[in-house]
Amino acid sequence: MFFVRTASERDLDQVRALLVETWHATYDSFYGGDKVDELTAKWHSIDALRARLQRKNAEFVVADNGREIAGMGFAAMSDTLEKTVILHQLYVLPKYQRQGVGRDMFAELETCFPDAERMRVEVEPRNLHALAFYRAHGFSEVASTANCGDEHSGIPALILEKQLA
Repeated sequence: MFFVRTASERDLDQVRALLVETWHATYDSFYGGDKVDELTAKWHSIDALRARLQRKNAEFVVADNGREIAGMGFAAMSDTLEKTVILHQLYVLPKYQRQGVGRDMFAELETCFPDAERMRVEVEPRNLHALAFYRAHGFSEVASTANCGDEHSGIPALILEKQLA
């Protein structure tokens, strides 16, 4: 059984390995292994993960069973959209997907921002499993972008939004 808890510095190596494995399993068929290597080196470096741990108005969680980390999630209040929390990352190791790990992390992240009125997430349009997950959790499409993650990524994404209670 996995428990959702706040991530710490000691988790970063495992989280990075989780992200690399999950990104290759999910995105290699869309972008190729070299592009995924490039993006994970940039977006999922230990320094980038450490910066997320230190970010104000944010929550970084992991799903941990005491032996391994099966998933990670990171959300933060938007700097530009009022009363909006951005779900930047929610990833589960392939061998643990469809077992409630993502659902449990998402449920925790939803409750961490009492002043937020909505949550947004960017999803690759061909990532049908992720789209189904978010739609099942109350998200609907509100926009799209040609540059998911940063303004020069060249990765398209649908922008999904959910109203929070």
